[in-house]
Amino acid sequence: MYKNILLPTDGSELSNRAVRNGIKLAKALKARVIGMTNTPVWHDIYAGAGARMMSVDDYERETKATAGKALATIKRLADKERVRCTTVHARQPDAWEAIIRTARGKGCDLIVMASHGRSGMKAFVLGSETNKVLAHTKIPVLVHR
Repeated sequence: MYKNILLPTDGSELSNRAVRNGIKLAKALKARVIGMTNTPVWHDIYAGAGARMMSVDDYERETKATAGKALATIKRLADKERVRCTTVHARQPDAWEAIIRTARGKGCDLIVMASHGRSGMKAFVLGSETNKVLAHTKIPVLVHR
């Protein structure tokens, strides 16, 4: 069945629930997991929600720490269940693209990921990384709500 399962995370509790279930699935299938998170590359001007002044060095330090924490959680959960695990910190502008590239590059045959369950105008305006992954990959995706 599945041998290499990608577990993308943004570090949120919803993502962590999907990770825990992905690890349980991997254990049952005797598969390995690849935990991954993505950090967008630094942009000189960022005016999105929650924008604040930050130097490139501060941005790199903060995102490295945040990614490290998210990946350490996956590694700890996998180790606890005795599931083989490697981790990847991707650096792409778009998370959905990073997920697909990592899955292809690591030979994953399943992606297990969370969906925030947005609908209506919020989903249209904000987009959905999960929907974009579903639309652009041929690799099976198990969506955890």
